[in-house]
Amino acid sequence: GSAIVKQILAFARGVQGERALMQLRHLVDETMSMVREAFPKSVSVRKEVPKNIWAIHGDATQLHQLIMNLCINARDAMPNGGTLTLRAENVTIDEQYARMHIDAKPGRFVMFAVEDTGTGMPPEVIDHIFEPFFTTKEVGKGTGLGLSTAYTVVKRHEGFINVYSELQKGTTFKVYLPAAEKAEEETIEPEGKKLMSGEDELILVVDDEASICQITRQTLEAFRYRVMTASDGTEAVALYASHGKDIALVLTDMMMPFMDGARTIRALHKLNPDVKVVASSGLTGDGHAGRDGDLGVDVFIAKPYSAETLLKTIHSVLHPQAE
Repeated sequence: GSAIVKQILAFARGVQGERALMQLRHLVDETMSMVREAFPKSVSVRKEVPKNIWAIHGDATQLHQLIMNLCINARDAMPNGGTLTLRAENVTIDEQYARMHIDAKPGRFVMFAVEDTGTGMPPEVIDHIFEPFFTTKEVGKGTGLGLSTAYTVVKRHEGFINVYSELQKGTTFKVYLPAAEKAEEETIEPEGKKLMSGEDELILVVDDEASICQITRQTLEAFRYRVMTASDGTEAVALYASHGKDIALVLTDMMMPFMDGARTIRALHKLNPDVKVVASSGLTGDGHAGRDGDLGVDVFIAKPYSAETLLKTIHSVLHPQAE
C-alpha cells in the first residue's frame, strides 16, 4: 500500500528526487541480486553490462524503481518461465537514429534494456502501456502504475524509452539516459569519421512504417545507393520477382502485417537462394526468429539503428572480402 501511494504521489506531484553522478552498472547489479532471490527459478536471469559504461546524473532510488518495474513486468509476461536479460551499452545517437524515434534527440546516451522471452504484446496494447492505471493483468495483480511511473522517471531524467514486442517471442524495453559530460569528454571520437558509401547498388527496404522507409531511403541515397521500398512482405516479394536481378540486398523488418519478416525471407529465398538479407527488429533476444539459422539472414541489426550501423552492415554484406 505504501509503495502504491508513493508511485501515485511521484506521478501526480512530479517528484524530482536527488541527482548525483552515478554508474548504472551498480544499480543493475543490485537489481540482479534482488531478482534472483525473489523471482521464480523458472525465470533465468542474465546480465550484459560492459565495465566501460558511461556515468550518468540520476536519482538512484527512482532509477532502481524504474528497473524493478520493468523486471516485474518481464516476470509477469513469462508465467511458464523464460529468460530475463538486463543489458547496458554506450550509445551515440545520430540524426538517422533520432528520426526513427519521436522522443529521441542526437547525443551520447547510456542505454539499458530489459528483455524477456515471454508472451509479447499486440500493437493495440503497446499504444496504451504508459498510460496511468492501464493494465492487462487480472484484478489484484497490477495497479497500472508501474510503466507510467517508469515513463515519468525517464522523462524527468531527460531521457526516452522505446518498447518493441512480438507475440509469443518477447518484449524489449530500452531506456536511454543522457551520459554525464565527463564521460563525453573522455570518449571523444576522432573527427572526420568516414561513413562507407555504396557503388550505386539497388537496396530493397521493407518496413510497414512509412517514416522508417523514408528515413532509411534518404540515408542510403545520400551515400550512393539506389533504393526501392515496400510496406509489407507481399509487396516486397512482388517487387523482388520483378526486379530481383537488379536488387543487391534486401533490408527487412521482422514484424509486419500480412506477411512477417520470417515468411518474407523464406519467400525471397525461393525466388533466389543467394539473396542477401539484412533483418532488423527491436528484439535482440536469443529466441528471435531473425537469429534462426534456417532463415538465411546474413546479418541481424537492432532497431532503431544509426546511419553508421546501417551503412557499415550493408557494406559488410555486399563486400565481405573487404572486411
